[in-house]
Amino acid sequence: MMKQFLLFSLLTGLATHVIGQRTGTVQADKTLWYRQPATYFEESLVLGNGTQGATVFGGVQLDKIYLNDATLWSGEPVRADMNPEAYKNVPAIRDALKRGDYKGADELHKKLQGKFSESYAPLGTLFIDLAHSPTAQNYYRQLNLADAVSSVRYEVDGVTYTRDYFVSQPDQVMVIRLTSSKKGALSFSVRLNSLLNNNVSAASNTLKIKGYAPIHAEPSYRGNIPNSVVFDPARGTRFTTLAKLKAGDGTLTTTDSTVGIRGGTEALIFVAIATSFNGFDKNPATNGLPDESLATNRLNNAFAKSYTQLRQAHTTDYQRFFNRVSLQLGPGTAPALPTDERLQRYAVGTKDTDLEALYFNFGRYLLISSSRTPSVPANLQGIWNPYMRPPWSSNYTTNINAQENYWPAENTNLSEMHGPLLTFIGQLAKTGAVTARTFYGVGGWSVAHNSDIWAMTNPVGDFGQGDPMWANWNMGGAWLSTHLWEHFTFTQDKTYLRQQAYPLMRGAARFCLAWLVPDSTGRLITSPSTSPENQFLTPTGYRGSTLYGGTADLAIIRECFLQTSAAAKLLGTDPAFRDSLDRALMQLYPYKVGKAGNLQEWYYDWRDVDPKHRHQSHLFGLYPGHHIRPDRTPDLAQACRKTLEIKGDETTGWSKGWRINLWARLWDGNHAYKMYRELLHYVVPDGVKTDYARGGGTYPNLFDAHPPFQIDGNFGGTAAVAEMLVQSDEGEIRLLPALPDAWAVGSVRGLRARGGYELALEWAGGKLKTVTVFSTTGGQTTLISGGKTKAVSMKAGQSLRVNW
Repeated sequence: MMKQFLLFSLLTGLATHVIGQRTGTVQADKTLWYRQPATYFEESLVLGNGTQGATVFGGVQLDKIYLNDATLWSGEPVRADMNPEAYKNVPAIRDALKRGDYKGADELHKKLQGKFSESYAPLGTLFIDLAHSPTAQNYYRQLNLADAVSSVRYEVDGVTYTRDYFVSQPDQVMVIRLTSSKKGALSFSVRLNSLLNNNVSAASNTLKIKGYAPIHAEPSYRGNIPNSVVFDPARGTRFTTLAKLKAGDGTLTTTDSTVGIRGGTEALIFVAIATSFNGFDKNPATNGLPDESLATNRLNNAFAKSYTQLRQAHTTDYQRFFNRVSLQLGPGTAPALPTDERLQRYAVGTKDTDLEALYFNFGRYLLISSSRTPSVPANLQGIWNPYMRPPWSSNYTTNINAQENYWPAENTNLSEMHGPLLTFIGQLAKTGAVTARTFYGVGGWSVAHNSDIWAMTNPVGDFGQGDPMWANWNMGGAWLSTHLWEHFTFTQDKTYLRQQAYPLMRGAARFCLAWLVPDSTGRLITSPSTSPENQFLTPTGYRGSTLYGGTADLAIIRECFLQTSAAAKLLGTDPAFRDSLDRALMQLYPYKVGKAGNLQEWYYDWRDVDPKHRHQSHLFGLYPGHHIRPDRTPDLAQACRKTLEIKGDETTGWSKGWRINLWARLWDGNHAYKMYRELLHYVVPDGVKTDYARGGGTYPNLFDAHPPFQIDGNFGGTAAVAEMLVQSDEGEIRLLPALPDAWAVGSVRGLRARGGYELALEWAGGKLKTVTVFSTTGGQTTLISGGKTKAVSMKAGQSLRVNW
């Protein structure tokens, strides 16, 4: 009787939700829904507990679910000293640059290259074969961001079938609940496969797949080269996936490769995953974790609990993060349409503030779902990848993309999700010290363009095959170090700063200090230097990548030095080192404004080969850095504006996300909003194609289209909304600094500001009405909005409401 009541309640609740969605009463800013199953990856709905990921297609007769684990990569611990005498080529490169031999410098620069990164691997696919007709009526598929549960509902031959899916962090399993409205109408089987080397077996009501990842997988952009994927039975990360059924009724069935239920009414599928990954410096084959026993324990522990217990634990855990922030951007006036149709409607210029808030909420959902594994950050695709050789290896691309993933971590109140990146930086510092010594001949630690789960830090390019324009950039460590300081400024955790952050910041700054050399005027520059993935055009027509004194390098170094010096001063430590940083800051080659009024990207006022190039790394000081501001450095801010105007607004997903933040930092809310709308431009899914000409945008499932899918654009867009509403430094908080006209009325609760503050704002008529400030640690700050300022001094735990 109790089971029937629970089933009735579930179906009634879901039916009410569907009816509510169609009549506009459901939270349109927290629900993705569709009238058909997914065909493409970019139409699927993704779930995750920060480690285990699931990509749900929601088919009728056949449901397909891609499975991933954040710790399953090709490769093994990197040998950081792979090119031990590379640094000996640095003087020759500098010599060529002094002579103006830029072509020679490009060729010599290739000698400072090592191996490519490894790739994030696809764990496998779970299939549910349902024994009913493929023709369904009243199909409905959704992802509810409020509780991180996906659902499917449809009718076949008068029977209503439902499936609910979630991936639990507390219980470390995926749970799928299947029901039918007619007793005995539910029959299905479950099977597993994998692109990796694997073996599938079934016993009783449990399906098991064991396998191992490749020892190497070449980046997909290298094409169909020999041995692009190499398996070695004695090497590589091991994995175990278990799928176990629990039937409320019906008959359990088992073959040599499937498990299933015949004639049931409700059933649960438990999916447990574990890998042997045991840290960046431990061999996963010989010194790995016991993946099979870990997966078995997770499965058994979860199996012993009821569905209600599992779902409640999952929801409680998830909502303690997601519910911290609430955003309203005015009354929702759009019709209650499926998400893909809303995107298409929005693309022609119609208003949908709920869709704009939904995109913001989705970004926070993705970060919670993909970044909860210690020392394993979200990669280029978060944790969701079906490809053996995913785009750009789905790695950590540290010339923007890995960092952009974490731009919304602190200001949208998800500081805990920042943790995997912050701890990963500590691992990068260890291999990065070897890279600094062997590739550049200096101390400290550095990170080049790409990394992977093994904390690889060397410049890529396969020992001379890569183009320096993307292979040889070496400022990743300095950029990443700024995340350490950001975490401190939001949390005010001095213990963290002293014990973890500052030593790493010091090492990154030490590398930069040693890497700088004087130019002909005595100013400090980097040599050799590149600007990420961009090229200059010399007066003689040479298209080059290697120069000296690149503005992006120096902007990142400025921010690194300013923050490291501030940290040392705050901690009362390292006075001699702090003085060396302060002196270097005064000697750095200054920013230059070009003849077009733009901020120069190169040492000389040379043109870009591509003036509209997607990277804008030389604007780092404006965002995500802090040392260029309209009020404090108006000339440089204006030069940044001119640069953005020259580049234009049409660019790829992650780049557009960055530019929205840049326009927000220029306090131009209407331009930021224009580009935010463009970020939500509907892109038709077409699989794993790289086609910059199509421009960026958003796929039907709200994934960022680079194209193809990269998750950084989602995170950049979410961060930008917060940046339009609140900006801060250690001494002041700007409220609604880039509020667009389109958001004239609204409210937000839970955004964070530097200094340890949490805020709630209400506005109308484009002006702030009230602000409530909560101080976690106590302190002083100045509130600024609409030309008015108010200094506040608060104690730890104090809340203050101000009518503006």
